[in-house]
Amino acid sequence: METTVATRLRGLLEEAVAAGTLGTGSKIPTERALSDTLQASRTAVRAALAELEREGRITRHVGRGTFLAELEGDPSLPSGTPLQTSPAEIMATRLVLEPEVAALAARHATQADVEHIEHCLRRGDASATYEEFEAWDSALHRAIAAAAHNGLLLRLFDTMNVARDLPVWGSIKRRSASPERRRGYERCHGEIVAALTERDADAARERMRAHLVDVRTNLLGSP
Repeated sequence: METTVATRLRGLLEEAVAAGTLGTGSKIPTERALSDTLQASRTAVRAALAELEREGRITRHVGRGTFLAELEGDPSLPSGTPLQTSPAEIMATRLVLEPEVAALAARHATQADVEHIEHCLRRGDASATYEEFEAWDSALHRAIAAAAHNGLLLRLFDTMNVARDLPVWGSIKRRSASPERRRGYERCHGEIVAALTERDADAARERMRAHLVDVRTNLLGSP
């Protein structure tokens, strides 16, 4: 099987972290340098960087560069992730975890965190396809979790988020999708991000809870 540029880039960054040449918050090489190192086109490198950004492995800031995020919160399958679960269990877990995570993010997010969250919001709103919107939706929620600056909570979030990649979740999510519902999610996302930028922990908690209740209703019907 051919190794993708994104896979090779992940390996390159992980090797640099292991060697001590990169750490959380470090600026990574430019697209041109990565293209030379990986022997790949600039277009392929740019696509790989976009994939890693959606996964929460890197953050990109216009005019400043691209920076390494926390690899210990690796969104690949964490040890002990439950492979047997249901959309109802996933939503119940999200409702317990994410509102409090949003409140913590409102208190602890750095300016760089806020910029990355706003970037994910803008990219989601500008998405042309269902798949692209879903990818940036996931990236936005993980960016908020990372902004809480609590490693254990981020690990719990990633474990929960992997369960969302199960086929049963993707199937029910796609069946429930509609332009009207997407507009509703975009509006909710905007309200959550506004609360975070205002450092209003109570509003961030309540707006995240309201958003997730809306998602649960759309996916599963009324509780």
